[in-house]
Amino acid sequence: METSLRLGGDSKALRIHAKEKFPIDSGVHLQAHGEIDTSTGAPSYLALIVRNSYPELSASVGVGVQLNKRSKVGYTIRGKKAFPISYDGLVGINVKGMYDVDKDLKKMKQRGAVEFAWSIFNFKKDQDVRIKLGYEVFDKMPYFQVRENNWTLNADISGKWNVRFDM
Repeated sequence: METSLRLGGDSKALRIHAKEKFPIDSGVHLQAHGEIDTSTGAPSYLALIVRNSYPELSASVGVGVQLNKRSKVGYTIRGKKAFPISYDGLVGINVKGMYDVDKDLKKMKQRGAVEFAWSIFNFKKDQDVRIKLGYEVFDKMPYFQVRENNWTLNADISGKWNVRFDM
């Protein structure tokens, strides 16, 4: 099970996030993940998503159901496609999108982004770094991500940020 501690600039509460992948078939798995808000002790997010990977295409697609902190049930579909630029695959362009609907299949939220991703192995001894510069298409918002081994910092140009520690 993958667990992480998460904190966002728009919240004073630390969240504990857990994710588990259960294999179904070759390239297909059920992904269950949830989050507990430490200020209330209650779940703030629960989701079950069937994800299908296409390694030969550097792509994945997922469909699932989710429950958010306002106890709203919804459905999600998401996809991601990577376009390697360098021969070793450490530099590339990612295109990803997500579309959420409520239980009545009415639009709730859509996101789409294009990212430039650069992975640097052994930046320093035993330290790997990944840098992403992206543009969220629907919000028209540039953002960046810096990941160092277990730490991840995300921020956008409006000042929103969050940090994650993978345990």
